[in-house]
Amino acid sequence: MTDHKPKTMAELGLFSGVPQYENFSRIKDLLATRAMAPSSNPLTWPQGGAIALPETYTFAGESRSAEQFLKETDTGALLVLIDGVVRYERYLLTGGPEVQWLSMSVAKSFVSALVGIAVDEGHIASIDDAISSYVPVRPGSAYDGVSIRRVLQMSSGARWNEDYSDPESDIWRLGAAMAGIGTLDDFVATAVAESEPGTVCRYNSGDTQVLGALVARATGRSLGEYMQEKLCEPLGMESTGYWIVDSASREMAFAGLNLTARDFARIGELYRNGGVWQGKQVVPAQWVSDSVTVAAEHLQAGRPWVGGHTFDLGYGYQWWLPAGDRGEFSAIGVYNQFVYVDPASRTTIVKLSANPRYGTSEEEADNRDLETVAFLRAIAWADH
Repeated sequence: MTDHKPKTMAELGLFSGVPQYENFSRIKDLLATRAMAPSSNPLTWPQGGAIALPETYTFAGESRSAEQFLKETDTGALLVLIDGVVRYERYLLTGGPEVQWLSMSVAKSFVSALVGIAVDEGHIASIDDAISSYVPVRPGSAYDGVSIRRVLQMSSGARWNEDYSDPESDIWRLGAAMAGIGTLDDFVATAVAESEPGTVCRYNSGDTQVLGALVARATGRSLGEYMQEKLCEPLGMESTGYWIVDSASREMAFAGLNLTARDFARIGELYRNGGVWQGKQVVPAQWVSDSVTVAAEHLQAGRPWVGGHTFDLGYGYQWWLPAGDRGEFSAIGVYNQFVYVDPASRTTIVKLSANPRYGTSEEEADNRDLETVAFLRAIAWADH
């Protein structure tokens, strides 16, 4: 690392092949953030008998080394819980049990949970309401008149290009808002419509950013403040959490959450248990069920668009849904951040990473998202 400290996401050199594990482990020291305090009643995960990782897993018809995969994707943390008990915990590079790591789009699943809580509390009357009834947008722009449900399903119809290797893409334009070229609210207020809402699932970080604005507008509190009370406190988070914020102090809802691996695991365990935490319904059970269910044909695995290609995973309310009838679901972020849940084996796995090849192309060989699913399945499906 040089003496210069990046002040914006753009300065981190993302998607260029530059190693990022030094940055992802200390975002709070590099960028503007809003802190969330640990729970007043922190819960330490119980420890169980240690399990061994499978030596190999199968992907693309070939057997691959698990250890090599961890190394090549610059893994910082790997945490495996079975029945809510830690069975495997390992940290590499700059990771550690008290290290907050940048979530990237794993943050989207937390935002979805907060929307569900806000609906349950009556702050949001219905997800069939137009999101523009809560969030100011330019008349005729992408989010004008579009239902909250469509935004949750990445089916807003807003124009979007999530090609990380294209500096002219929308994801880079959204990043510019984080660099002080406008604000995140300005970005979503002027988004351009492209397709009929509810017909195409196009992975769109702008959709999550407008959901974050929805939570803030509907509750009258910042996203971080609301999460502090509704998730950090009841879930017993042990460590301080951080949201990256823009020049107007708006949270980067689509990717800016920073937590420890142990605290990331709480959202997986919460959803694995139908929104119940230690006997209390934290997120409504129906919301959890709807969030991890493919509700329309255009949301089926192989139909969602990411950048210029389709993706072989289905989509719910800001959760990815692997193909098959096993009921798995996962929060997924670029650079291979995962909170993967396999209810059938009662398993939640967190993988925090800094895959240096991520986003240098749109190829799976570089990004390794589907390969990570195969790797995590090998752990969850093993006979422990």
